[in-house]
Amino acid sequence: MSLSRSLTIAQLNPDGSVPIPPAPDAAANAAAQALAREAQFDALQAKVAALEEVLAKPLTDILADRSKALEAASAWDAFGAMWMLSQRAMRQVAMDLAAQLGVSEAEVVARALANANRVLNTEDEDLGGTIAPVQLAHIARHKPYLRKQFR
Repeated sequence: MSLSRSLTIAQLNPDGSVPIPPAPDAAANAAAQALAREAQFDALQAKVAALEEVLAKPLTDILADRSKALEAASAWDAFGAMWMLSQRAMRQVAMDLAAQLGVSEAEVVARALANANRVLNTEDEDLGGTIAPVQLAHIARHKPYLRKQFR
């Protein structure tokens, strides 16, 4: 290959400056950017398709789905209120009984935490049969979260 074939005469920019030649990997970089844009485009198309699917439903169906979700959320909210009330009531009973026995509130709390940790850290611990197998399975699914709460 002759020297004249490998040389390129640069054309000056309109402002008179010399253009910077593109880096050798510019083509590869441009291809990668094109692939990224294509992936973004595909993701946006999928989102649009999902939205179109929802919007293709009759409004009554869309509102029925929302209504079912609100009912489920309301049921969980009521369950949470019931659970909280029962926990507070049982705590009060425990504190009243502890006071009658001369046991401090700190000792009651320490014993409760010890029981919770026994369930979380011992396989098949059911606190003398007071936790049903289904409840133990539910607790097992949430052990990492519960361990953080009962430190």
